[in-house]
Amino acid sequence: MSMHLKLALATGAAILALSPVQTFAAPISDEEAAALLERLNQMEQEVANLRAQLGAVQNTQQQQVEKVAEVEKIAQDKEKTSIKFKGAPEIKTEDGWSFKPRGRILYDFNNLSSVPSTINIPGEGFSNEARRVRLGVQGKIPGGFGYKLEADLLDGVEITDAYLDYITGGLTVTVGQHNNFQSLEELSSSNDTSFIERSAFTDAFGFERQVGVSAAYKTGDLLLQAGVFTDNIADLDDGNDSIGLDGRVVFAPKLGNAQLHLGGSVHWKDLGDNVNSLRYRQRPLIHSVDTRFISTGNMDAEEQLTYGLEAAVISGRFHAAAEGHWATVSRPGLADPTFFGGSVEAGMFLTDDTREYKDGLFKGVKVSNPVGSGGLGAWQINVRYDRLDLTDAGIIGGTQDGYMASLIWTPVDYVRFLLNYGRLSYGDALAIVPGAPNDYSVDVVGARAQIAF
Repeated sequence: MSMHLKLALATGAAILALSPVQTFAAPISDEEAAALLERLNQMEQEVANLRAQLGAVQNTQQQQVEKVAEVEKIAQDKEKTSIKFKGAPEIKTEDGWSFKPRGRILYDFNNLSSVPSTINIPGEGFSNEARRVRLGVQGKIPGGFGYKLEADLLDGVEITDAYLDYITGGLTVTVGQHNNFQSLEELSSSNDTSFIERSAFTDAFGFERQVGVSAAYKTGDLLLQAGVFTDNIADLDDGNDSIGLDGRVVFAPKLGNAQLHLGGSVHWKDLGDNVNSLRYRQRPLIHSVDTRFISTGNMDAEEQLTYGLEAAVISGRFHAAAEGHWATVSRPGLADPTFFGGSVEAGMFLTDDTREYKDGLFKGVKVSNPVGSGGLGAWQINVRYDRLDLTDAGIIGGTQDGYMASLIWTPVDYVRFLLNYGRLSYGDALAIVPGAPNDYSVDVVGARAQIAF
């Protein structure tokens, strides 16, 4: 019998016992009255006990309801905050916040050989270096805002990216230190390039991140990028009044399963009142060697104008890319030289993988059969022809032609091992390096181990 029914019956019995119904009224003795009174006291105690039990049940039910509500709230909070692993933990909240650590470690091992005996340089033979040790963070802020801060930790702290951006629809506005749309090869991360070093012209022409304000707009297959920039954050002071304008256009349609990339960029820079010279030069495609076999030397300069064309295709395991870039230096009272750099490359995956592409850039491979899951990782071979010509208008900076090949093994996402070979041929190189003949060739071999997240 339920507790509510018991309580109702007891109360009803008490009422009947006390009701002065005339029909049943009859004299009772003192003993009967005492017994009736004792019974009423017992019933009163039973009612009190039943009420106490009912109150305890109600309290227990309330506690259970509160516990269920607490569990539901915890579950809802967990749904609002998610943590996913993308080389490092990325924390996201339902209201638009996100936070992710970033970093990379790149170790290079190189060998330079076949240098003419008349040239005596310290970098000949084996050399090695920590090419990059970089840490940073990036994330999103509610309202469409985002941020990125990253620094190299070699030889002190050198800021690479440090910016705030705002994204709405296809428009991205960026303020701070960031890349200024130089070329496909330069803008694609060094974590994802086909060779240990980028094409020679990217370093020779001084491409680097700069502080500025830019906007990028993507609609369909078309990407437009433009910005106003000053100089690298490490070179800013009250005597640096340089300023530049940069723009890039990319058309990236898909034809069946093939991803195409066609682009062009232009960059103008006024060096300002306190910078009056430029120098273009390049290492022999390994960074651990400081000698430059090709160099213009210091040139009087007021302005710099560079412009380039880009083309690429990705089709399954195959990819190809080609770029050409020209740099014109405005010299007061002298002829303005125009120098050229460019490269053509092709690559093929030996495994069932492909080169990734997004928003006008090459991206890292997503390994289909990683090591540790029964696979061999991703294996890729590449070949490249690289040209740099620093001779024009009376400037004899020499020419460099590179014939290169690379083998890349990506065992799992975020880890890569690279092996490069290059045969570099130099012309018009007399006296650029003491003891150098006019024409000669060298061999370079490089290896890299990297982790990047």
